[in-house]
Amino acid sequence: MVGLGVNIDHIANVRQARSTLEPDPVPISLLAEIGGADTITVHLREDRRHIQDRDVALLRAVIRSRLNLEMAATNEMIDIALQIKPDMVTFVPERREEITTEGGLDVVSQKLALCKAVEILHSKGIPVSFFVDPVIQQLETCKMIGAHWVELHTGTYAEAGSKQQALELARLSKSTAIARQLGLRVNAGHGLNYQNVEPVAIIKGMEELNIGHSIVARALVVGIEEAVRQMKALLHNPHCNSLFGSI
Repeated sequence: MVGLGVNIDHIANVRQARSTLEPDPVPISLLAEIGGADTITVHLREDRRHIQDRDVALLRAVIRSRLNLEMAATNEMIDIALQIKPDMVTFVPERREEITTEGGLDVVSQKLALCKAVEILHSKGIPVSFFVDPVIQQLETCKMIGAHWVELHTGTYAEAGSKQQALELARLSKSTAIARQLGLRVNAGHGLNYQNVEPVAIIKGMEELNIGHSIVARALVVGIEEAVRQMKALLHNPHCNSLFGSI
């Protein structure tokens, strides 16, 4: 069964909007675990617009599930990862001007620098994943430079109209199969919600889906535990969307 990674960046967004102490993403992550989260995902950005260094350190100390640290491949972030020792580092593209991550990392054009980053993290026992578009050349390069995992960018699928969405789903399915043939393990995420997640969850070879905004939005109505529980039910029981999709 596909696992669920809960991205809690948007909890921290609310806190940072007022530069105050609440809501605290750390105890909320513990509630997400009670709801069934298999992984807690956070993106520590260079500008610290939401998740803070303190959050990452506390999460590493208290959560019982896996900690997935999303970050840019900079010396500063690599040093932080070596200190925190998350269960996984996922390298993502990052621009200060963007509202949220806009697409996959171009591993092909940065392979020399990324190869060195992978080598450093692997030397300390930290697995590395790359957040990439479902493109064969990107997948092949991820394998070439030593990644164990890829996370496929599902944003194009999530934003597509009904006719185009089937084609994007086929693209994700084919890329998952190719990645597995290359020996890579496969996660996916970006833009997934309670209405569109089921077809991605049943792709053969898919291991975990990272979902943030949709879960946090629903948590405003039903609470984080129930919001996670409902999403987990969709991942484990496809076609039960009628139970939760209208909330």
